[in-house]
Amino acid sequence: MSRPDVVVHATAEMLAAAAAARLVARIVDIQTASWSASLVLTGGGIGTAVLRELANTQAATAVDWRGLDIYWGDERFLPSGHPERNETQAREALLDRVDVDPARVYPMGTSDGPWGDDPDAAAQAYEDLLQSRRRPEDHGLAPSFDICCLGLGEEGHVASVFPGSPAIYETERAVIGVRGSPKPPPTRITMTLLAIRCAAEVWLIVSGPEKAAAVAMALGGAGEVQVPAAGATGRRRTLWLLDRAAAAKLPPELLTR
Repeated sequence: MSRPDVVVHATAEMLAAAAAARLVARIVDIQTASWSASLVLTGGGIGTAVLRELANTQAATAVDWRGLDIYWGDERFLPSGHPERNETQAREALLDRVDVDPARVYPMGTSDGPWGDDPDAAAQAYEDLLQSRRRPEDHGLAPSFDICCLGLGEEGHVASVFPGSPAIYETERAVIGVRGSPKPPPTRITMTLLAIRCAAEVWLIVSGPEKAAAVAMALGGAGEVQVPAAGATGRRRTLWLLDRAAAAKLPPELLTR
């Protein structure tokens, strides 16, 4: 894998707007070549802000929303429609405001769904879905997503893969249930790094001074057990989109601009 690209914007607001513009341009490029495109969404403050910017930008009309497959990298195992679910936030920020094909939106399971209170069963169902969506040319545990968007926790977690957790040591599963998450709510579902690394491009979108140390560690050679974000890499490209506060501890040689 080549060196990650690192792009820094002055503020979180500018970062969200720029990330949305990049997503529009990249999705349009992919759809021009193959009509269909696939996108893995993330939650969190900056991730949801990017989706709001997508909904509000006039350029988004260039996207064929019905030609887009939408997945999630992780989810809080809560009832359907719960305000803390990444799916709920994504629908309110973007998906309910554009003409997506409901049959091509793939949310992770809910705690009031057919799997009851069993996140492992819901995770297995999502893994089965991912495997059913693989094409003959996809050789990993998950489809070769075109773009996988991720946030970053203060301690370096991505999706719901936390430092030192069982998820970081997973070698066979694409999706697993998480119990006892150090960040509430404790019960979650997450793609593993194995699934994330199936993506052609992984975009880590990070804002805030509280993330600066984790950003510096992930880009400075830390191992993925200590900082899971270090193991979140795309097959063709890994792109870090940061605001100035999140990039504050990076050496100048790591910055694209």
